[in-house]
Amino acid sequence: MKSVEFPERRDEVISAVRALSDPEYQRRVWVERAYPQSGFFDDFTLNVNILGDAGVWDYPRETIGCTLASVAEAEAMESLVARLEETLEGVGRESPDSDFLASCLWPGVVEAARSALALLTR
Repeated sequence: MKSVEFPERRDEVISAVRALSDPEYQRRVWVERAYPQSGFFDDFTLNVNILGDAGVWDYPRETIGCTLASVAEAEAMESLVARLEETLEGVGRESPDSDFLASCLWPGVVEAARSALALLTR
């Protein structure tokens, strides 16, 4: 793992980005609620909140060295957040997860998440 001050928070960010990059997981877990084990929960809102709580939603460049390891990672997160914000505005922030996944904007979120995940896990 890259050297950062808060590796556990980084792991949470990676987990959220991984969930955002996987449409099959999203359908199975977020929409169908087929959780992998008892006591497990995940949805779109949870992953957005993780990014916000980690500071990578509003200030990705300021988290370099803390949660993110490089400018490239921060730029990838900026791109992902831009796609997420566009989708939240286009679909409606209070919409069910199924509406986000059905949106014509969603493939852009998945693509941006895959790009960010590749950098975060390199």
